[in-house]
Order: sequence, then C-alpha cells, then structure tokens
Amino acid sequence: MTTRLYEHKIFLEHNTPAGHPERADRLRSLAIALEHPNFDRLERLEAPQANEDTVLLAHPESHLLSVMREIPEEEDRIRQIEADTHVSAKSLQAALTGIGGALAAVDDVFAGRADNAFVASRPPGHHAEKTKAMGFCLFNNVAIAARHAQKTHGVERVAIVDWDVHHGNGTQDIFWDDPSVLFCSTHQMPLYPWTGDRHETGAHKNIVNAPLETNSASEHFREAFSTRVLPALHEFRPDFILISAGFDAHHRDPLAQINLVGDDFDWATGRLMEIAGKYAGNRVVSLLEGGYDLEGLAESAGLHICRLMRG
Repeated sequence: MTTRLYEHKIFLEHNTPAGHPERADRLRSLAIALEHPNFDRLERLEAPQANEDTVLLAHPESHLLSVMREIPEEEDRIRQIEADTHVSAKSLQAALTGIGGALAAVDDVFAGRADNAFVASRPPGHHAEKTKAMGFCLFNNVAIAARHAQKTHGVERVAIVDWDVHHGNGTQDIFWDDPSVLFCSTHQMPLYPWTGDRHETGAHKNIVNAPLETNSASEHFREAFSTRVLPALHEFRPDFILISAGFDAHHRDPLAQINLVGDDFDWATGRLMEIAGKYAGNRVVSLLEGGYDLEGLAESAGLHICRLMRG
C-alpha cells in the first residue's frame, strides 16, 4: 500500500482563543507521533492551496463571501463568527489549504499515485452546513472532496463514513437529497450538534446514523459499525470512500463521553479498507476532523494512518 499524508505549516496559523479545544497543538502532537520509524514509508507532501471557487462545489457563493468578510486584517486579532467558531488573519488561507490537500489526495488515488491518503489539516469541516459555519468549521472539506471526485473523476457512488464523536450535521445537510452519496455516521447522542437520530435517513435512504449512548465503549461502537454502517456500505457498493476521521470518541477526550481506545480506530479503518478493496479499487481518503486530547489524538490518528499504510 502507498499512503500519502498532506500537511502544511499554515494549519498552525489558524488561531483560536486561549483554552479553545481546537488548537494548533493538535497537529503538533500528531507530528511528534509521526516521527516514529513506523512512518518512514509514509509519503509526506505539502498541501496545495485551493482556489476560492472550489468552496462552491458544496456551498453557495453567499457562504464563501460571508466567511471571507469575517476574516480580520490584523495579524493578532481573533474574531468570533459563531458560538464556538473563530477566525484569524490566516484562517481563510488555512481552510483553503485544507481543501487543497483533500482535492490533491482525491486526485492521487484516482491517478494511482497512492492507494489512500490522510489529510492532517485544520480547521475541521464536517459541521459546516451549506450556508452556515459552525462547530469550529468554516467549509465542509469532505463534502467538497466528494463533489470533486464526482466532477473531475466521474465517480458515481461516493461513501462518506464519519466516526467523529459529534454528528456530521453539515455533511448530512449537504447530501440529504443526493442518492449518489451515502453518508454514515457513528456519534454520541445526545451531544452537540443535537442531530443524527436513527430516523434521519435522507430523502433517498442515503443517510445512515448509528448514534451511541453516553458512556458507550468499544463493543457498542463495533456493534453499531458492524450492524448499521458496514451493511449499508455493502449494499451501496461505493466507487470511493471518504472518512471524516475525528478521534474525539477516545476515552481521554474532554468534549464527549465515549470510551473508545486507539485499537477501535485501527479496527474501523481495516473494515473500511476491506470495503474499498472489494468495490472501490482500494481508494480511501481520510480527513482529520475532531480529537481534542493531545495524547488520545496522536495515538488514535497514528494507528489509523498505520492501518492505511499496512493495507
């Protein structure tokens, strides 16, 4: 297996207020983990910055312009644009570079330059709805990547699997009435953003939510994944799999109460790679979403990337 990782120092310059959980140290902790010899074969590339127009693959121009208007000119200023969502002078550049990394990763797996890829970017994206930035997210990276795969590479069926502990309400919003995209999510419920009930199934039964009760552990996550997510993927037979890889369901994470361990993410990655091997020519692209305990994030993301590399 050839695995590529996209990263960029600009992601460290998306500034949030002191004490905010979505902070640059998240990527610094992952970078330290990637110094281990296990990652010597990992192809590490600098993410390119996408054009502003790429945002329009999943959002109307009004949303792009509303985010652009909020970006402060002063280098040291942080502006709150929503309850827990902030921007600084380099936030637009960081967000566009996250999109650029995602699109480059998609292009890589369809051109055969890599079997799979992981994009270590921030800000995250899965809470961004068509017309709303929220939940630390400005633009929906995974939705834009899915649309790019369809538009540029002619992909007919894209599956997005989101195991972030918070429901990917933005991704669900964008693909609610699109039968060409299957969105599957495991997440704690009740918990922010208060969406993701099992009965939310999309206009074409293309939304599969598998909510987990507070204090659920490994066996509950694996059961939900095995009984709801994997059967839906087999039925859908995706040409391409995207992962919204949040690691905040780890037992150490301060923002939720799900008790997963690093091996659970390794296991889930392996199951998705089996699906990709059967239907999608091994093509998997994974995008970093949440994960706010530095040790839990580094461990879980490290095991996830190791499994991508192992095949």
